[in-house]
Amino acid sequence: MNAASTRPAWQALVTHHAHIGSVHLRELFAADPKRGTRWTVSAAGLHLDYSKNRIDDETVALLSALARDCGLRERIGAMFSGEAINTTEHRAVLHTALRASPDERLWVGGVDVVAEVHAALARMAAFSEQIRGGAWRGHTGLPIRHVINIGIGGSDLGPVMAHEALRHYSQRDLDLRFVSNVDGTALAEATRDLDAAQTLFIVCSKSFRTVETLTNARAARAWCLRQLSDEAAVARHFVAVSASAEATAEFGIAAAQTFPLWDWVGGRYSMASAIGLSTMIAIGPDHFRDLLAGMRAMDEHFRHAPIERNMPALLGLLAVWNNDFLGAATQAVLPYEQYLSRLPAYLQQLTMESNGKHVTRDGEPVGCGTSPIVWGEPGTNGQHSFHQLLHQGTRLVPCDFIGFGQSLNPLPADGSRAHDSRDRQHDLLMANLFAQAEALAFGKTADEVRAEGVPEALVPHRVFEGNRPSNTLLARRLTPHALGALVALYEHSVFTQGVIWGVDSFDQWGVELGKVLAEKTAAELAGADQARPAHDSSTAALIQRYRQLREERP
Repeated sequence: MNAASTRPAWQALVTHHAHIGSVHLRELFAADPKRGTRWTVSAAGLHLDYSKNRIDDETVALLSALARDCGLRERIGAMFSGEAINTTEHRAVLHTALRASPDERLWVGGVDVVAEVHAALARMAAFSEQIRGGAWRGHTGLPIRHVINIGIGGSDLGPVMAHEALRHYSQRDLDLRFVSNVDGTALAEATRDLDAAQTLFIVCSKSFRTVETLTNARAARAWCLRQLSDEAAVARHFVAVSASAEATAEFGIAAAQTFPLWDWVGGRYSMASAIGLSTMIAIGPDHFRDLLAGMRAMDEHFRHAPIERNMPALLGLLAVWNNDFLGAATQAVLPYEQYLSRLPAYLQQLTMESNGKHVTRDGEPVGCGTSPIVWGEPGTNGQHSFHQLLHQGTRLVPCDFIGFGQSLNPLPADGSRAHDSRDRQHDLLMANLFAQAEALAFGKTADEVRAEGVPEALVPHRVFEGNRPSNTLLARRLTPHALGALVALYEHSVFTQGVIWGVDSFDQWGVELGKVLAEKTAAELAGADQARPAHDSSTAALIQRYRQLREERP
């Protein structure tokens, strides 16, 4: 495989950047009065305005040529057809099958995976309705009122994000909580005010061997049994999402209460699988199907739209342009919607675990920068926190703004405008979104500052350079369908970036070394032998200090 940076299309972009790199967005908009409507694309209920990127027609043409040169169209086909494109683990990558239509057929290894998916969805729906309707009773005969999802990584971030995003649609007499951190405080706080007789735990782990998840699950089991005092209670208060029926049975969870995962579902791509059981319990099977439909609509767009009009492909190519040609090491995701407060954290894993790689699929040095660092907060909170750096800092930070035409919680007009039915508070929220994107793009020159009568000594402090790229995504309302389309959009954008860089976006070997060392160190800390551990001098000294602190009494 040729490194991306050695390809002719990449070199053409290097040459092109030497020209456009000094052109300001003010000039680009002045030269093309229709730029704001021309550089847009709509799909699956989402509208993307990417006109505020530092690009022109030639940039898009060269990026599209690079995508073709790197085989993006062929890689898309290979993924959707079930080829083992996760090369280091020899697995197919079929999160798209999780939201396929029930009348589709996709055979992998002699098995119709779509039929298996819909069988699992039917089981999830039946169980969810039992919980939601009170038919599922705990060990003492009481209905379940509290559900705690225990997982980590993709088994937690997706369900947490989806639950928060779709809270408006949730059944409010059901209380959902999430535990991921192996810090005992997480489980202690999640269970502190609960009655075990009305609490259900969903333990999510593909292997059912994940140390953090199993540690928390065993602690939850002990908490439950301290209250209910009967091993038989486990069967009514624990269910599992796992690929290992043997391991779940050892824990005490019967096969009937174990929902399947497949090896072709990566953790960070799993929220549409049985990992989403907590989401389905919260919002109900019908809304969950709408979530899947939104994902499927974006899947079909990504699969068939030409690169130049393909929303995920364009978003991914722009990320490559900003990262590798404009030198932007980070990307801010700024949802102007409180319900999407956990979306940046979800996208951190999706992006950085997928493409935070230093070698290609062939094991050769990648030869260019890969994944940006993703971060963000909901608007307008971020405006009073880190937007100072976005506007006047020395680092270039491309931004994705996400907004909606209608609030899910419109507030009535105040007394002075009782006749006005419009949601003025949502208008203010969206005015801030549009203003931030505009200010980042165009800034304010020194002459404009002087024209406002600002003293000369303060002029440099009031100048905004502008020329800072952003995308704006809009949808009508935050519905399950819209969330599904948004998640699939970013999944496929990340995939596009990985194809350009030539990395395997579906393995995560980078998490292994720390886990192995942690297991070794945990065994040392648990043992009675207080000899100096065999580590570097810093780690050994820290372990010794921890042992001292552990034994101290107040």
